[in-house]
Amino acid sequence: MGSLFNTYLLLGVFLVCFMPCSRASFCKLRRKFYLNEVHKPGDVLLGGLFEVHFTSVFPELTFSSEGEEPRCKGFDILGFRQAMTMAFAVDEINKNSNLLPNVTLGYTMYDNCGALVIGLSGALSLASGQEEQFPLQEKCLGTLPVLGIVGDSFSTFTIATSNVLGLFRMPIVSYFATCSCLSDRQRFPSFFRTIPSDAFQVRAMIQILKHFDWTWVGLLISDDDYGFHAAQSFQSDLTQSGAGCLAYLQVLPWDGDPNELRKIVHLIKTSTARVVMAFVHESQMIPLMEEVVQQNVTGLQWIASEAWTAAPVLQTPRLMPYLGGTLGIAIRRGEMPGLREFLLQIRPDHSNNYENNMVRQYWEFIFQCRFPPPPAGWVESGGVICTGEEDIENVETEFLDLSSLRPEYNIYKAVYALAYALDDMLQCTQGRGPFSGNSCTTLQTMEPWQLVHYLQTVNFTTSFGDQVSFDENGDALPIYDIMNWLWLPDGRTKVQNVGEVKRSASKGEELTLFEDKIFWSFGEPPRSVCSESCPPGTRMARKKGEPECCFDCIPCSEGKISNKTNSVECTSCPEDFASSPQRDHCVPKKIEFLSYHEPLGICLTSTSLLGTFICAVVLGIFIHHRSTPVVRANNSELSFLILMSLKLCFLCSLLFIGRPRLWTCQLRHAAFGISFVLCVSCILVKTMVVLAVFKASKPGGGASLKWFGAVQQRGTVLLLTCIQAAICVVWIVSASPLPHKNTQYHSDKIVYECVVGSTVGFAVLLGYIGLLAILSFLLAFLARNLPDNFNEAKLITFSMLIFCAVWVAFVPAYVNSPGKYADAVEVFAILASSFGLLVALFGPKCYIILLRPERNTKKAIMGRATSKS
Repeated sequence: MGSLFNTYLLLGVFLVCFMPCSRASFCKLRRKFYLNEVHKPGDVLLGGLFEVHFTSVFPELTFSSEGEEPRCKGFDILGFRQAMTMAFAVDEINKNSNLLPNVTLGYTMYDNCGALVIGLSGALSLASGQEEQFPLQEKCLGTLPVLGIVGDSFSTFTIATSNVLGLFRMPIVSYFATCSCLSDRQRFPSFFRTIPSDAFQVRAMIQILKHFDWTWVGLLISDDDYGFHAAQSFQSDLTQSGAGCLAYLQVLPWDGDPNELRKIVHLIKTSTARVVMAFVHESQMIPLMEEVVQQNVTGLQWIASEAWTAAPVLQTPRLMPYLGGTLGIAIRRGEMPGLREFLLQIRPDHSNNYENNMVRQYWEFIFQCRFPPPPAGWVESGGVICTGEEDIENVETEFLDLSSLRPEYNIYKAVYALAYALDDMLQCTQGRGPFSGNSCTTLQTMEPWQLVHYLQTVNFTTSFGDQVSFDENGDALPIYDIMNWLWLPDGRTKVQNVGEVKRSASKGEELTLFEDKIFWSFGEPPRSVCSESCPPGTRMARKKGEPECCFDCIPCSEGKISNKTNSVECTSCPEDFASSPQRDHCVPKKIEFLSYHEPLGICLTSTSLLGTFICAVVLGIFIHHRSTPVVRANNSELSFLILMSLKLCFLCSLLFIGRPRLWTCQLRHAAFGISFVLCVSCILVKTMVVLAVFKASKPGGGASLKWFGAVQQRGTVLLLTCIQAAICVVWIVSASPLPHKNTQYHSDKIVYECVVGSTVGFAVLLGYIGLLAILSFLLAFLARNLPDNFNEAKLITFSMLIFCAVWVAFVPAYVNSPGKYADAVEVFAILASSFGLLVALFGPKCYIILLRPERNTKKAIMGRATSKS
């Protein structure tokens, strides 16, 4: 807020100072800014703003008297090299016959002295000029002092400058201002930059975090626009990408308050986050690291923003135990052939004119001398007088160390961007231009806002191979180098390039890392997570009141799985699958049905076949002895039918064993129902015949036998059986039994079973059998005391008692038996009732036929009857 107030205060003073006279034919500059500058004339001038001195004795705006210079302190040799890089680029363009032919570029560069007010003064001077008076032309037309400005270095300075000069659409191309707020086209309509914005730097850092799975990080920011906008972008992008969470966010004080730094470092030390990102300036890192050393905070992985990635002052043996292995984002390094030779040619002008003042200061700094007249006492104290003939190649200086040209490369691209835009503008063909009426501009009439139009569409490739163009927000195609601080065994420090991150029109954002080159102070990449990743088989459950990166791992419940790390939820397995014991994949469920291969199925199958075999044997015995009285008694034809139906009963039980299929499900109950009705109906008819014969043996009862002849007996059996067959047909047609996969009994098994389709149909089938059985039982019970020669009633009574007992017990057992055991219960009931009928009805007769043949005679049977009478 303070910087914005200073901006508009200075603008107001500027307008007052340059207020034109209403009656004069020219405007007179009432006051003049005296600034440190380097100037070169040309057909078109470009402006430049650089920090050639660290500080100024004028923290606020001052107007000096004639001839007085700003008192800037602390010569910045690298800042001067950046200014000279602009001079080199202009010189190189002037020598290039293919770019701006017949046009000579010039420049005016000012030193901002590390102060906002001086930097803004320089920007206003570039926009308005420093001429003491100039003609007042109608409509204020005329050539501006500069057509575009390269600068400023700091985001805060650039915001102030762009806020003012943007009102006049003066193009500003910054080489070092990274604040993402400068991408606001509404607020800064004429701002461009060749350095990526902090928004991209933030995304680049997030890509590094994602690459190494660092999800729990701390963030330190500077107390200015640079830090606040970086924090805002970082928090927003981190949330959107889901790459991690902030363990803490701390603002470093500009004044280096020891108490505040002590609290911040203590928080860093006690936090579980092992990765610390710092969007701060070099000057703020120095007191912070002093406190880090004081508290001996080791084991941290630092990630540096471009502001201090290459800071030599931090690369000391004292700090490297704490900063070794640091990863940093650095401005793209470039190469500019011929720059060294150009820098070697820079010498002070013996004429001692004002425009050469900055070069003279550089010379005095390099050789630690003073040009005449020297300050008072300089010579007496042993000071050296500068001659201007000193040989710079004999001096060891970082001014000539061109191994890492980063801001300089951005300056080089900025100058070329302005030159290419100017070249495109001057090559415009009248009638095809972009301005009103398809017009073009000329060298004499061009205005800054016209250059803004061409800057927006400029596109070229540098000699180093990098493409330069600007998007709709004035941001160039971003590219950063990724640097790593290597601590060598001999104690020296090396900052090496280990990758890059860039954005291209075709591939988007790309991160390239050479991990084999990265030096880790821990020997390997550290782990920095709030909670360890949830393995497959579990899901994340966020801890209440904590960031989303802090969570518990909850095992998946039965029937659900998670096959990925850090799954948010468990997914249910398909119906035919169950979860593995580890809950990390689905496995086919075990299939369960009453099988021929399991012991229970084998036992029931064997029993069924045994019953069938016994029936066949008994039938064979009866056929062989069909003429004997025991077989012939009470209608041997019905006995044969009973044996055949019992045989079918034994065989139909096999339909309940094996994997259920549609035809077995439909046939099993129909076969069972019809077979038993056939058997029970034969028994019922046999019982009725016994009663009829006994009744006929009484006087006047002979007429009853005519209703129980052989035809009537067959007809009755057939009718009763057909009723059951009709029931089965209706049941199958209306609601057929079907095979069904039952997953309700067991979560890890599929029980194959036959659903009855219609419970009513099944109940009617069983009820009809029960009705016939009860009726047979009652009739047999009534005839149990008749004479033996006519009587099978006792055997029938006993067999029906067994039959009814079995099926009465079957109902609750069947209902409460799950899956295959329900089929086993039904098979058991069929076999038990079948064996009960077989043994009770035919056991005594076989005993007589086989073991007591002397009783298998008509005389023996009649004799027993006579004696009993």
